[in-house]
Amino acid sequence: MIISIIYAVTLFVLIGIKKISSVLKMLFSIKYWTDYNIIEFSAWMAKAAIIIPGLVYGKEIWQLHFLTLFTSSLLIWASMRKSLPTLILFNTIWIFISLSIIIRHISF
Repeated sequence: MIISIIYAVTLFVLIGIKKISSVLKMLFSIKYWTDYNIIEFSAWMAKAAIIIPGLVYGKEIWQLHFLTLFTSSLLIWASMRKSLPTLILFNTIWIFISLSIIIRHISF
C-alpha cells in the first residue's frame, strides 16, 4: 500500500499536481456529468468492483459481470460520442470476458 501511494504521489508530481487537480475538479461540476460521462464513470466503477476484490482478496464476484456486460455495451456507445477507438476495443474485449464468465457460471 505504501509503495502504491509513493508511486501515485511521484507520478502526480511529475505530471503536475495543479494540472491533475484542475482535471479532477471537473468531477464536481454539474456540466461534466453528461450522459456519456455518467456511463463512462459507471462502467469504470463496475469494472473496479470486479477487479479490486479479485486482486486484493482473490475473490470473484461473478454476478457483477452482468453489470459490466451492460455498462461495457453502453460505453461502446459513449466511445462513439467521444471518438475513442481504444475504449471501443477494450470494452468489446470486456464484453467477451463478461459473457465467458457468466456462461461458465450458469451453464449446466
